[in-house]
Amino acid sequence: LTKQWYQRRVRVRSLDQFANLLLTQTIERIHVRDKYGDIDRGVFLIRGENVVLCGEVDFRNSKFKNLIQVSQEEILQIQAEELKEKEEKQKILKKAFQERGVPYYSIDSMADDGF
Repeated sequence: LTKQWYQRRVRVRSLDQFANLLLTQTIERIHVRDKYGDIDRGVFLIRGENVVLCGEVDFRNSKFKNLIQVSQEEILQIQAEELKEKEEKQKILKKAFQERGVPYYSIDSMADDGF
């Protein structure tokens, strides 16, 4: 899982002493609300310096049981709509803070390390 609830379902082809990973048959799973969609991504090479933790996700967990699978196009559209809604809320908050003379920093901008 990444910080934005993207999930990669992969077959680990190679793993070396530096935690460099070669992933094949990679499928990116995007979660938005109670829906998810899979996108075939193919082969990934991840350098070990970018690996924090590798492990399995228990899909029998109740958090994943009630999700509805939708097509790739539909999940991307839902994701874009949610992002647009989030950006609109951020604009409203920023304006309200600025009107009161208070600096506003969104949580997303603080979490982004710029790399």
